[in-house]
Amino acid sequence: MNKFFLITFSFLLFAFSLKAQQIKRFNPDTIRTIVIDSAINITSHKLNAQDFIDAVLADTGFYRAFQNMKQFGFMAENRIYTYDKKNRVDSKSYRKIKHSYIGGKPKIEYLAKVDSGSVYKNNGKPQLYTVEMFDYIFTNAYKSNFMPGAMRQGGGDKNESYKSKLKTLIFAPGHKVTGLPFLSSKTEIFGKEMRNYYFYQFARGKYLDSIPVYRFKVIRKPSIADNDVVIKELTTIFDMRTFQILGRYVDLKYHNMLFSFDVQMNIELNKVDGELLPAKITYQGNWDVPFHKTERASFLIVQKDYNR
Repeated sequence: MNKFFLITFSFLLFAFSLKAQQIKRFNPDTIRTIVIDSAINITSHKLNAQDFIDAVLADTGFYRAFQNMKQFGFMAENRIYTYDKKNRVDSKSYRKIKHSYIGGKPKIEYLAKVDSGSVYKNNGKPQLYTVEMFDYIFTNAYKSNFMPGAMRQGGGDKNESYKSKLKTLIFAPGHKVTGLPFLSSKTEIFGKEMRNYYFYQFARGKYLDSIPVYRFKVIRKPSIADNDVVIKELTTIFDMRTFQILGRYVDLKYHNMLFSFDVQMNIELNKVDGELLPAKITYQGNWDVPFHKTERASFLIVQKDYNR
């Protein structure tokens, strides 16, 4: 039973935001490389709320950006911080990794490895399940985590099934994530029952100083109780010219007698040689399952210098 809850609910930890250099805890922020010009009246842009909702639900490009990593070499810098109950850093890890192709085969070269505390065990495996899941989803570009084709839920053993649920929440938000006790119906935020729990906000701005974008923010109404929803905020950044999704921020929070989590995640993409690719991933959050130590962690991943 304990293992069931550990695996089932750990995936909900994946949401985030962490200010890259300061590493402040519980400082959620939407995409920092966006400069917002102003709120907009979308009808003047010949759009409506349903246009943005339909685009979020139909999108496959955000997931495909991670599949695209397998076509490129790149540099990655990964930082992990874990915290004690007073929010003091108790361990940290830094990795600078060069991903490349040699003779048509992927090669991973560690240019820097610096650890303090106990992020990883002596055998190299993560101490925290949060870190293990994060590694699985984001830091193994050349393994099988992002298979070609459409993303789907289920399949494989229980571990694989839970990991697929995690990927659905991150890469296909707004869809129902099946098989989660108490929570499955709450992830379908654009459904008939859930959409009345949220406000929609629209703005326009610049991404990476030059790309004109729309920001579509779905945010819980103040009158709605915390546990009536799981997703407190879902912010999506659209390229104004193509309506491609370039960034996503998610804020998740829930608690009951069995488990609790409070996490924020931010993912940003960039276009290289016409392909969308991950540029920055941040996470911060806490989660707690009975009979297991509370996990508190922050992550920052930056990927750059893509080349074929």
